[in-house]
Amino acid sequence: MIASVTDGMDAPLIDGKLKHSLRALHRAKDRHYHGPAHVEALLALAREHRAALSDPEAVAAAIWFHDAVYDSRAKDNEARSAALAREKLGAHVESGRLARIAAMIEATATHEVPDFADAGARRDAALFLDMDLAILGAAPAAFDAYEQAVRREYGWVEEPAWRAGRAAVLKTFLARRHVFHTEEFRSRYERQARQNMARSLAALEGGA
Repeated sequence: MIASVTDGMDAPLIDGKLKHSLRALHRAKDRHYHGPAHVEALLALAREHRAALSDPEAVAAAIWFHDAVYDSRAKDNEARSAALAREKLGAHVESGRLARIAAMIEATATHEVPDFADAGARRDAALFLDMDLAILGAAPAAFDAYEQAVRREYGWVEEPAWRAGRAAVLKTFLARRHVFHTEEFRSRYERQARQNMARSLAALEGGA
């Protein structure tokens, strides 16, 4: 069972009022994967890997905000989510820390680790991005449910275009030397992620 977003590793950078407004965004009816359960799953992973994080509260804030703006028809969700984080956190978060939070959010567009000068910040970003992709290495049934949920979020896309676009995304990840940035996530999820994505790609290209 996934832990509730209200227990365990809370995010002190975000007060109760802000959490309430973010939950409302995550509960939008057109979100079938990028909703509360996704946030809960990432917060659970952040709690699990807390000892490896140099700024766990910043990572938690990035988790809360990284899909705050989500429109499957738009191309700038990550940038808009980062802008919202800057707007909502700017009054009480130091500028350098806020910039790191925003950069982590923006990095979910490509899942490439930002080139932070600080090694701890790079490590935090790598773990955060791996948390976001952990679903790729889930058990086959959970991965299939994720894919079906994302398809519903893109229900407005005609099937041929969906198959071509989704196949291109999967090929991009499969072409990488590693799907995950950190050894912790590679050892735990890499093999299953590649099996899941290869199976999905075969179905997309085979017309199943």
